[in-house]
Amino acid sequence: MSRPVIGITTGIETPKKGDSRQIVGRAYINAVERAGGCPVILPMVESREVLAPVLDLIDGLIITGGPGITDGLIGVLPDDLLPVHPTRAQTDDWIFRGARNRDLPILGICYGMQFINARFDGAIYADLQAQLGKCAHSPRRSEQRPVRHRVHALADTWLARLTGRPGEPLEVNSFHIQAIEGPGNGLRVNAVSGDGVIEGIETEDGRIIGVQFHPEALPGTVWDRIFEHLVAQSRAGANRETVDRE
Repeated sequence: MSRPVIGITTGIETPKKGDSRQIVGRAYINAVERAGGCPVILPMVESREVLAPVLDLIDGLIITGGPGITDGLIGVLPDDLLPVHPTRAQTDDWIFRGARNRDLPILGICYGMQFINARFDGAIYADLQAQLGKCAHSPRRSEQRPVRHRVHALADTWLARLTGRPGEPLEVNSFHIQAIEGPGNGLRVNAVSGDGVIEGIETEDGRIIGVQFHPEALPGTVWDRIFEHLVAQSRAGANRETVDRE
């Protein structure tokens, strides 16, 4: 059985000296490989047209974690959260729109979930602690100690079906300072934390799923199924396109 090609977005580093660098955690690559997909790292570019040949090759998309979202922002980014680099913001938008034009399945992780919500006209709190009075959801706010908490996958959602444990508490990691105010148009909430923060969103057909935590960093857990779902949908779509061409 052929492996569907899963495009993976990247972050950008801009050192004080030298050229900027694209970066991506290997955990994303490993998660796609374990799930049966072929991971492909997508480039950051200056021209939308340059992306077209690459986007024609992919069967699914992962929008990875990153810095501060500025679209649909409620409030001002705190000092300990840098805004997303303009090159990444523009390239991510081009990639997302290209994937949507082909109705590809999409998984958004942390920044990626917030990015998707903004594309659907959803609003995002700049600082969930300061604005909502919540406890720290990021190691940056807990003296670099790992942050873990529980989430509940809501009944009758794709995430609940994937975990097989609707309503039960499930442990996740946590690295975010921002939080979405509510699901954008056409999206619904699929998970919340114990303190009421929205931890997941999805479309009704499950073609787009976003999670606020980092499932790629939780191998061997129920969260592997998120990547398996993405790969399965990507494979089905690739097979349909092959049949259509024939």
